[in-house]
Amino acid sequence: MTIAIGQEAPGFELPNQHGEPVSLSSFRGRSAVALVFFPLAFSRTCAGELGELRDNSRLFTDAGAEVLAISVDSKHALRAWGDAENYELQLLSDFWPHGEVARRYGVFREATGVASRTTVLVDRDGVVSSAFSSSPAEARPLSAYRSALALLDESGGGSGTRS
Repeated sequence: MTIAIGQEAPGFELPNQHGEPVSLSSFRGRSAVALVFFPLAFSRTCAGELGELRDNSRLFTDAGAEVLAISVDSKHALRAWGDAENYELQLLSDFWPHGEVARRYGVFREATGVASRTTVLVDRDGVVSSAFSSSPAEARPLSAYRSALALLDESGGGSGTRS
């Protein structure tokens, strides 16, 4: 079961595609965070989905939210994929212990050994404000991100410029 809305988001520190540590706590008080769990790099659906987020990055910037994309891939695979796809967003490796962060958020698929296609939006105070998923073969629609970010803005949990 995916983490509950209103619950404090479990903390974590994972390496990004460049091997730099990224901790959820480093965003507290300054930015909301969209945790975008995805199954695997180099897959067609994941590439299309993250490409759409890349191409619509202003949606997140305007809402005062940072996108952190998380998979069980190694940081080396994520770097190769990120470079090939020109992703500017941070790709985080939940490689070892295998899927530990995905498990904490209730989005790890034991049967396949990967994260489900789930997004968890965390407000500036570190509280889960929304979560949504799609089936493994189906990309999450951009409209779901818009709705989640609008709720974040309404609750005052973002730092965007909208009022």
